[in-house]
Amino acid sequence: MTGSPVWHPFTQHGLQEPIPQVISASGAHIHCADGRTLLDGISSWWVITHGHCEPRIAAAIADQAGRLDQLIFAGYTHAPAEQLARSLVRLTPTGLTRVFYSDSGSTAVEVALKMALGHWHNRGEPRHRIVVMEHSYHGDTIGTMSVGERGAFNRAYAPLLFDVATVPFPLAGQEQATLDALERLCAGPEKPAAFIVEPLVLGSGGMLFYGPHLLAEMVRICRAHDVLFIADEVMTGWGRTGGLFAFDQVDVSPDILCLAKGLTGGAIPLAVTMASDRIFDSHYSPDRADMFFHSSSFTANPIACAAANANIAIWDEGGVTDRIDALGAALDAGLARLSRDSRFANPRRMGAIAAVDLIVPDAGYLSTVAPRLRAHFLEHGLLLRPLGNTIYAMPPYCTTAAQVDHIFATIGEAAGIVAG
Repeated sequence: MTGSPVWHPFTQHGLQEPIPQVISASGAHIHCADGRTLLDGISSWWVITHGHCEPRIAAAIADQAGRLDQLIFAGYTHAPAEQLARSLVRLTPTGLTRVFYSDSGSTAVEVALKMALGHWHNRGEPRHRIVVMEHSYHGDTIGTMSVGERGAFNRAYAPLLFDVATVPFPLAGQEQATLDALERLCAGPEKPAAFIVEPLVLGSGGMLFYGPHLLAEMVRICRAHDVLFIADEVMTGWGRTGGLFAFDQVDVSPDILCLAKGLTGGAIPLAVTMASDRIFDSHYSPDRADMFFHSSSFTANPIACAAANANIAIWDEGGVTDRIDALGAALDAGLARLSRDSRFANPRRMGAIAAVDLIVPDAGYLSTVAPRLRAHFLEHGLLLRPLGNTIYAMPPYCTTAAQVDHIFATIGEAAGIVAG
């Protein structure tokens, strides 16, 4: 063996790309062992919201670590988890009254799928079919790969995946086709158990946007046919789409909601799956066979819950949405610059997410352009990770207009480097 024994995620080590060692971080910056400082343009994979090493969250972690670090959550409870659950019920869409803890976005979605299937099983209506949206991504565990887009992400694992029904992504001008497809599936003879979707933004599918009206209509179709609606807000939650949650932009609520990433401000892993009383009640019984069979050793870890409580305190004190609005204005200015460049197409923004497509013959997630772009960004002090030829920025909310300007100036320069 040569070099580090670490096997990195979503990394082809055979390309022998440099892997910087990071020693510290603060605000919108990460600091490398070789003396370089990088501007974190993607919030370290969409998790950091207020900034790296946010002092109030760091203090809450340190305080909790000295009092209660870990506790079995089957049959026991603790104050940080109780406080967080009550806060989440207060903040999330109406009707989500039950909070189930897990460790990551993937597990939050796995929990949601199991809740949906368990709900119908315990009601004596065994439904097994899940409806998904084209180009979606919900994680890398078996269930989440099954409900995500099939392709490079999961081709090797196809024998393990279960079949799903798919509605087309709502392209501009073709939204009705999506609604009609969902209507047919929900009204069909094989009644689905649930429809799962990333609200307003499909992240790994290419930062694809659609409008709040369509989201509301999809929920209403599911309601009309008694199909559970699962909202995967692992990425879209905690301000990314402008409001606290994507569902704040509509007047309806999902039956099940998945949250992670920004739940702790990005400081430490934690996830929740929230459900309505209806879902909880279908598992509530004197028969132990009807209980919800899911857990992990670190369910509701007290330190992670303390970090999430500190994150919510920051939201409660106000000012976060103002910072997101200011960041959005800076992102708009950057996109306006690229919109005048014929090498780019489809500039788009929602909340604190901005994206643009670089026009190249070699497109798609496995495009050879992506590694060249990453190398250029790293060379110019930026952490950006394009999705194939789609370049996006999703920086922490503390990022300044000048820093955003640097991001887009470097993206503009990258087009020339790649084309050359």
